[in-house]
Amino acid sequence: MKWSEICIHTTNEAVEPISNILHESGASGVVIEDPQDMLKERDSFFGEVYELNPDDYPKEGVYVKAYLPVNSFLSETIEGIKQSITNLVTYDINIGTNKVTISEVNEEDWSTAWKKYYKPVKISEKVTIIPTWEEYEPVKSDEVIIELDPGMAFGTGTHPTTILSIQAIERHIHKDDFVIDVGSGSGVLSVASILLGAKKVYAYDLDDIAVKSTEINAGLNRVENKVISRQNDLLDGVADLEADMIVSNILAEIIVRFTDDAYRLLKKGGLFITSGIIQGKKNEVKQRLEESGFTIVEVNQMEDWVSIIAEKS
Repeated sequence: MKWSEICIHTTNEAVEPISNILHESGASGVVIEDPQDMLKERDSFFGEVYELNPDDYPKEGVYVKAYLPVNSFLSETIEGIKQSITNLVTYDINIGTNKVTISEVNEEDWSTAWKKYYKPVKISEKVTIIPTWEEYEPVKSDEVIIELDPGMAFGTGTHPTTILSIQAIERHIHKDDFVIDVGSGSGVLSVASILLGAKKVYAYDLDDIAVKSTEINAGLNRVENKVISRQNDLLDGVADLEADMIVSNILAEIIVRFTDDAYRLLKKGGLFITSGIIQGKKNEVKQRLEESGFTIVEVNQMEDWVSIIAEKS
């Protein structure tokens, strides 16, 4: 099969919404090439190491690449993607250069090459994420191993927003907590919650592929009986649940839409762990959380990304 690579030159802030647009448009893989990856202190990623080629990266901004099958609908699909990305400015998202280029690639080149960069990564004091195709022996007796199959549709679990989320879950979760995961994606936060002590997780995502991905990864980690994955628009219509913790690694623009529902579904003293927040949106999210009745407990940052932990006082 022939595939077309679409490359968008954009900003770090726009990476996640553009990735979502590409996925919803039928992309069979997403690659993010950020020049900051070559400069960062690897200690901040607990020893994650790979060899990067500077020629693959832009001088400024970020490349987001996706792969689409070459068919009669390709030109229409690409035009739709371009329009959806341009429309992000209406949500006050900086899309930067927004230069789009198209090239043809062989299936074998993109479907397997990316795997060589995805190795076991220790992302917190206890948690190590490993891909399904890698062998790994735990270093410590209390190490928590999450086996993940990103399936090319979701992240590998090593993005700063995911790391911030899992580190927060690890610090604050208690044995037998009941957790709600909003925007579950690959299900990595749901799986992490169970392996770190939660009794049950309800995982919600609007995308049915995300629902299936969560189910697959819960099964890989043998927690499928404790993770209930459902298709749902954020927390709309969710009732009769009382959670100890709600986690959500989405975008600031989405988080502010359901803070009232999060407050409603949390027990008194329960925590709302939010991530996926670009630095420039931090105060907007904090203000909305406080308007819903939350007290801000922690604000943590990694690179340009922020995680906010709020308590239902």
